[in-house]
Amino acid sequence: MLTVDFWKIDGFPPDRSAARPTRVLDIGCGGGRHVCKAAEYPGVFAVGADRNPGEVKAAQGRWADHRNLIACGGKAGMAAADIRALPFRDNAFDLTICSEVLEHIPDHEAAAAELARVTRRSCPIVVSVPRYLPERICWVLSDDYHANPGGHIRIYTRKRLGRLLEAAGLAPRARHWAHALHSPYWWLICLVGKDGDGWGKRVIDLYHRFLVWDLMTRPRIVRRLEWLLNPLLGKSLVVYSRKK
Repeated sequence: MLTVDFWKIDGFPPDRSAARPTRVLDIGCGGGRHVCKAAEYPGVFAVGADRNPGEVKAAQGRWADHRNLIACGGKAGMAAADIRALPFRDNAFDLTICSEVLEHIPDHEAAAAELARVTRRSCPIVVSVPRYLPERICWVLSDDYHANPGGHIRIYTRKRLGRLLEAAGLAPRARHWAHALHSPYWWLICLVGKDGDGWGKRVIDLYHRFLVWDLMTRPRIVRRLEWLLNPLLGKSLVVYSRKK
């Protein structure tokens, strides 16, 4: 399930005739969904980085499976890294992705500054965070949703995220919303609880089966429905910027 739309990124996919490879960083890569997608394109070397060694191992496994199933034209590697002090030189990457990470970071100004530091001038940086309204509803429904070690510590408005990026030397250029169908799922979990039982648990299980079915089959009518709902209920806000 991709949050970032690669076709909305200026200059990506890369020109196959380009002399130098396109270097992509996916920081906070989790299981590796975006780094694997980036590495499908010829001429790309994608680095997936995450603070959690377990996530790095999971991303390595996903990449091994991905390249066996799909003819990938690029390459990928994984590394352990903290977004607040990235172990990469200045201007190392042509594209940096940071998806659903900043809401976990106490010093998000330092994290945003690091995103800018490791990205070449005039190159794109894509950041996604939970969108204000769906996230606020989750916080109202359940303290357990966010009040736990490593959980969400803030809620971003579009303007707040824009100010953070601009202060780091980035110029937001475009945005979109994603995963509207996932918002009700999380509201149900917040309302019933992860360890709920009875009718609530059955509804959550049925909704999860629906989401998995949608992910695996991608039916056109459901994709169209989510596209229509995203401006209102999209779970994620995705902002496309450039380093000044």
